[in-house]
This record gives sequence, structure tokens and C-alpha cells, in this order.
Amino acid sequence: MTISAERPTQVDDHSPVSPVAVKERRGFGSGWQGQHIGTAIIAGFLGYIFGHWLGNYIGSSYAYIANSGQNSIADLLALVFMVVGWYLGIGALNYPLAKMVGREATHEVEYTGFSKYFRYNLDHKVVGLQYVVGVLLFLFTGGLLAMAIRAELLNPTTHLFSADTYIKIVSEHGTIMMMMATSVVVGPLGNYFIPLMIGARRMAFPRIEAFSFWTFLIGYVVIFSALPYGGFPTGWTGYAPLQTQAGPGMVSYLFGFAVIGVGMMTAGFNLAITVINYRAPGMTWSRVPVFVWGILSTAALLTLATPVLFSAGLFGLLDKTAQTAFFVTEHGGSSFLWQNLFWFFGHPEVYIMALPGFGIVGEIIPVFTRKPLFAYRIAAAGMIGVALLSFFVWQHHLFQSGIDPDMRPLFMLTTELISIPTGFIFLVGMGTLYRAKIRFEVPMLFCMAVYFNFLIGGVTGVFLSDVPVNVTVHGGFFVLSHFHYTIMGGLIFAFFGGLYFWLPKMTGKVMNKKLGLWHFWTMFVFFNLTFFPMFIIGLLGQPRRVFTYAKNLQTLNDFSSISAFLLGLSFLIFVANLMWSQFISPVKSPANPWDSLGLEWQTASPVPRHNFDRIPVIMTDPYHYSEEGAPALADFGGGSRADVSSATFPGNDPA
Repeated sequence: MTISAERPTQVDDHSPVSPVAVKERRGFGSGWQGQHIGTAIIAGFLGYIFGHWLGNYIGSSYAYIANSGQNSIADLLALVFMVVGWYLGIGALNYPLAKMVGREATHEVEYTGFSKYFRYNLDHKVVGLQYVVGVLLFLFTGGLLAMAIRAELLNPTTHLFSADTYIKIVSEHGTIMMMMATSVVVGPLGNYFIPLMIGARRMAFPRIEAFSFWTFLIGYVVIFSALPYGGFPTGWTGYAPLQTQAGPGMVSYLFGFAVIGVGMMTAGFNLAITVINYRAPGMTWSRVPVFVWGILSTAALLTLATPVLFSAGLFGLLDKTAQTAFFVTEHGGSSFLWQNLFWFFGHPEVYIMALPGFGIVGEIIPVFTRKPLFAYRIAAAGMIGVALLSFFVWQHHLFQSGIDPDMRPLFMLTTELISIPTGFIFLVGMGTLYRAKIRFEVPMLFCMAVYFNFLIGGVTGVFLSDVPVNVTVHGGFFVLSHFHYTIMGGLIFAFFGGLYFWLPKMTGKVMNKKLGLWHFWTMFVFFNLTFFPMFIIGLLGQPRRVFTYAKNLQTLNDFSSISAFLLGLSFLIFVANLMWSQFISPVKSPANPWDSLGLEWQTASPVPRHNFDRIPVIMTDPYHYSEEGAPALADFGGGSRADVSSATFPGNDPA
């Protein structure tokens, strides 16, 4: 079959794709000629200089700016043009700009080898690995800030930082970690495995997929830029009126949220369209893997909730630069408006982080118990229920902000109701584990830890949903410990479990098991020793974001801090394992080391550029472990689609 390089030609769903044909389709290639991360950095730097000059030129015309000593217009335009320069330098805008001026877009050049990971790449597998490195980088940086926080709290009176510096470290840590967590699973594992799990040859919109990663990366650069600007003192929530009173670092916070919001919206939209429209024939909704359900629910939240955050950031930037008063109470605005807009995104965001973790655990547990996933449909319904109810609970974050007291019972009820579908998902895991002969491999250990940690986080969350308890412990370490148990104890543990499970497929190399066990046990033990004492510290009255505390709490704080340092050491063990097993002394992985039935394990290793030589026809769901006479998962022989009902499959060719 000859396939034109000028215009992608739709091929038959089940036709084999030759390597020659794929190579000739330069439009399906990866990277832009001569453009890479180095040119993006240079272009971003030049854009920053130009934007700052332009902002100073504009600001010089206004006396209130010239006399204030702070030109927020220059700060904002510098960041805006830095982002634009970044996109131009990496090549993200080449295709749309060429189309806008009526010219035929230059086709991508297909790069091979290590250099492709530093370029604008249209292969979802390359994008997934780019996300892995990006997420680990920002997780490591946020962790260093956490070490600084715990070092300060070793003593209630002797200080490493001033009060102003301490709150800015806390703010930067929280913002980096929360924004990183929104992409920690969706970015690396979602982009890499969703097409493989649904039998597709690509994502629906490969350029949007690549755009979302480079947006994620530059968004974090923008947030990091708050540090040289002097930081911001608001915590990660950015509450007004502190927001409007803060210095230039606040511009980085607001614009960073807006940039990452764009990346989150595009990623969510692309993933949702891919799952809905690019499932292989025979993959009805009752056969979709549970991880795909988790990503689809998350994609819906990203697409629907993130625009609210983007709008809030835009309003805040207008207050800082154009003298509007959306959040300035004395000029007719409302600081409560920011809280409502922020948490209308912020609480769905909790489940943006939790649902993919549940999906990972639901995908791994059947493999290591050799049992079908218990109550599969309940798990899928639970994820949909969580996604829906997450939009009706945001005001429980405002119980102490002066909202109408008559609204408290409603949001207390909705917050308690959301524990029901969450409980369904939890019980699906317990049902799968019941009377199972478990293989305690490293991925399975991380999954077991997710249930242990999330149980503690979930139970304490039920207490916090009640107004009397919330009023008592709000703003203290009890709340801090609760959300670390739900987010870090759930999502981050699930992420590492997913990495140990799927890295052999992603890289073709196995992780070292002994180092993996050391990583797990040190991370699990010291995570609990770090954050469980914080429940006690919080109940004894220690507030968050304050660097002094009562002397009688020093022992507990010291214990928590030392445990936190050892927890940080556990991440270094993972980094050492990653470097050793992938680069220093790699061991080739078998094609299916875990003997999984998942569709992603049925293709060749390493995964071909086009994923599947023939698009599979799905015959059943992927959880028929230990069932005699169970049908094969898929037919790769190019069988007819005529007998396949409810198949959604618009082309799915390699372009």
C-alpha cells in the first residue's frame, strides 16, 4: 500500500502497516527540523527581554505605575512573551501559523534516538516518557522545598528563615506539588497507554498532545519564576486580599496557573476524544479497562473545571495590571469570588489526582491476584459518580469564610455523599483481594499501600466534612495530614506502582527488584511516620503556615521532620534504581513480564511506531484471570467488523 506523504490517507481498520509506509508518512513524524529545547530556551529568553521592555514602555505612560515602584504590566508581558517565544522555539506554532497564512505546513521530520525526547514530538509514547521525566523533576524540586519546611520546624524558636521567607517557601511548595499532581498520572501514563489500551494507533490530536506537554513544562518555569521575583505569601490557594497586596511574584503565580490551565484543558479534551472515538472495534463501554475509565473521568474534570481556574487567574491578573477590582472589596469586588472560583476547580482537582490512581490500582491488582476484577461495573460507576459529585462540594472549603450558615448543611451533605462512590471503588479493590493468592511484587506492594493510606485519608476526610469538626481543626496540621494521606498517600504511591508495572513496556528494561523493595518500604514506613504525627500535632492546636509553635510540640515536630528527611531519601533510592536499571546496568525485559492480559502487553516490545500492525477486534474485557474457557482478549488477524456491535472507530490509521 502506498501512502502519500503530502496528505494522510485513511487506511482500512485492519490493514497491516508496513514500516516503509510509516516512514514515508512524514506528516506522522516527530519533531521539527532544527528546533528543540535549546532553541525554545533561547527564544523564551529573548521573548522575556522584549516583553519586559514593552511593559516598561507602556507603564512609563501612567503615573500611578511609574510612582508605585512595581510595574506589574512589565512583569506580566515578560512572562507572556517568554511563553510565546518558548512555543515558537520548540516548534509548537509552526503548523497553525503556516495554515493561518495560507501556506502548506512543513512536514515534521522523524527523529530517532535520544534527541527525539528534546523536540516537539507527535508520538504519544515519546510524549509519555517526556512527561515521566518532567513530573519526576518537579516532584524532586517540590520535595526539596518540603525539606526546607521541615528543617525550619525542627525548632520552635531558632529559625533558618524569616517569617516572610518561610511562608513563601510553603506557598511555592504547595503550588508546585498541587499543579504537578494534576499531571502526575494523566501526563506520563495516560498519554503513553491510553491508545494502547483501547487498540488505537495514535491519540486523536497528536499536535495538541505534544502542545500540552510543552505547556506543562513552561507553566512550571513560570511558577518557579516567582522565586527570583520575591515569591508570594498567599499559600498555594492564592487568597485575596493577600493576592492583590502581594508583590511581583504573585503575577508569576496567577499567570502560571493560567498557562498550566491551558495545558490541562488541552490534555483532558484530547484524552476524552481519543477514548470516545478511537476505541478498537468490539471495545464496548463494558470492556473498557478500568484505568481508561479513571483517565476518562479525569479528562472530563480537566475539561470542565479548569476553565474556571483559568478565568480566576485572568481576573487576578487584570486586578494586578489594569486596576480592575474583581477581588478588591473596597472597590466593589469580592475576595469571596476568588475563593468560590478557585475551589470550584480546586475540589474537582482533588479527584483529578485521585481517579487516575484508582485506575492504576484497579489495573494492577487483578494481574497479581490472578483474579477477575471484582464488580467491574461498580468501579466504573463509582468513578463517574465521583466525577459528578465533585462539582457539588466546593463550598466546604468556605465553612469558615463567612458564607451563609444556611448553606453549610447542604455542602456538608454533598461532601459526605461523595464518600459513597469513593467507597464503591475502594470495596472493588477489597473484593478483588478477598481470598486471593497475591504475588507481592513491587507494583503490588505500592497498590496495597494506596489502600492503607487512602483509608486513613478517607476516614479523616469524613470527619472534616462535618461543620463542627471542620471549624475546630480548620487551618491546622490535621487538615494538612489529611490531604497528604489522600493525595500523596494515594496518588503518588499509585504513580510509583504504575511506573514499576509499566516501565518494562515503556523502556524495554526491568527495574531492579531489590532496590524497588528498598524504595517501597522506606517510602511507606517514613511516609506514615512523617504525616501521622501531624494529626496529633493538629489536634493539639498547631496552625499551618506558621514557623513558630508551642515548645511542648517540639518532640512531635522533630520526629516528623526526621522522618520527612528519610522519606526524601526513599525518592533518591528510586532515582538510583532508575539510573542503574535503565542506563548503567540495564536488563532487557521479557515482552510480558507480569503475564498480564491487558491489550497494551499484547503488542510487540518495544512498541512499534504505529502500535499495532493490525487493529485488534476486542472479544472480551481484560480481566478473565484463572477462568477456564475464557475467550481471547482480542483478534489480531483482521477479522470482520460485521459481528462487532457498538464499535466506535473513525479510521484509526497511523496518521
